[in-house]
Amino acid sequence: MQSVHAVIGIPTQTQDASTTTPRAWVMSQQYVHTLTRFGGIPWLIPALQGDHATLRAIYDQMDGLFLAGGLDIDPSAYGEARHHLCGESDLARDDVELTLARWAIEDRKPVLAICRGFQIINVAMGGTLYQDLNFQYPQAIKHDYFPTRYPRTLLSHSIETVPGTRLHRLFGVPRLKVNSMHHQGIKTLGRGLVPSAYAPDGLIEAIESADEHFLIGVQWHPEEMVETDPRMRRLFTRFVQAAAEYRARKQATTVPDDTSIRLSA
Repeated sequence: MQSVHAVIGIPTQTQDASTTTPRAWVMSQQYVHTLTRFGGIPWLIPALQGDHATLRAIYDQMDGLFLAGGLDIDPSAYGEARHHLCGESDLARDDVELTLARWAIEDRKPVLAICRGFQIINVAMGGTLYQDLNFQYPQAIKHDYFPTRYPRTLLSHSIETVPGTRLHRLFGVPRLKVNSMHHQGIKTLGRGLVPSAYAPDGLIEAIESADEHFLIGVQWHPEEMVETDPRMRRLFTRFVQAAAEYRARKQATTVPDDTSIRLSA
């Protein structure tokens, strides 16, 4: 049990109805268990497309935002037509995550984003994506080690961290191996972001805020690596700590000052 605690919002994904279950909002338990392990108090956020009043009420209770992996982002979010190799999208989730991400960036609320979430951050900041790396990025190495054929823990390629970045300082090494479960990637980098890691083919594998805001996005899945890699444990630990620090700062500025009451008593 961690001594540091912070409320972490986790947007969900839409699951269509089947013959046995109605339409639902879902999210992998692995993300929840990992965040809880490092002190996060998870708050699963329904994909309430367009209901920004309810989303804002939830957002205001959060200390940090966690953006998970999942379906491809609809290319209309970054002003492109759909390529035939772009996969299935969830427009409701796109709307919710882009809205929450922009609010968190504006308020400097801590954000940790993984795989699809890494791409959401880039799009939220005005960046674009390759809709299919094999087709649109000819020099790409293999990135699509999907769990239908490979274990989620497979360390499939190396990354190089960028000296001077928060991620480089956090990991403490110039190079490490990661897992890889994506077929899209960053094409143009969003404003206010800096690359903090690259794949061997030059593809951006991690991004962060250009200033001191705790905003980190990684293209791999560190929640699958926490058992074997202390650097991934540090990533989650520091995220929850940053969220707890944000909460403490917010509380310090909202507690009424009763000095005058004490002096007159």
